[in-house]
Amino acid sequence: MKKIIKTDYEWRQILTEEQFHVTRKHGTEPAFSGALYDRHEAGIYHCVCCGVALFDSQTKFDSGSGWPSFYAPMDQAPIGETEDNSFFMRRTEVHCNACDAHLGHVFPDGPKPTGLRYCINSASLDFQRDE
Repeated sequence: MKKIIKTDYEWRQILTEEQFHVTRKHGTEPAFSGALYDRHEAGIYHCVCCGVALFDSQTKFDSGSGWPSFYAPMDQAPIGETEDNSFFMRRTEVHCNACDAHLGHVFPDGPKPTGLRYCINSASLDFQRDE
């Protein structure tokens, strides 16, 4: 997969201010404020920056956290992880390896079968409903 590299100026031309803050500056939207946290239709969640498919709605669950939560990314999804020690916490950040967009964090308190909770910002996702 070819890496997508753009300047901040170029990203600002295609993203909303909130999308830019979350994906390019590692921001977080307030809990229960995102458009996708309570979405239940069948479909695929894509990276808002580059359009690559990341999560299938079949792996989405209600974690009660206020952010879209998934127990696994799609097969072959370019999800990367880095250690995040900001805000005096130790967490694992997840990002899109195709364009380096910050997506959210993954925690070891999810449901079976993986036991993982990918806690993802709505602002980092573009939902495409199954036809």
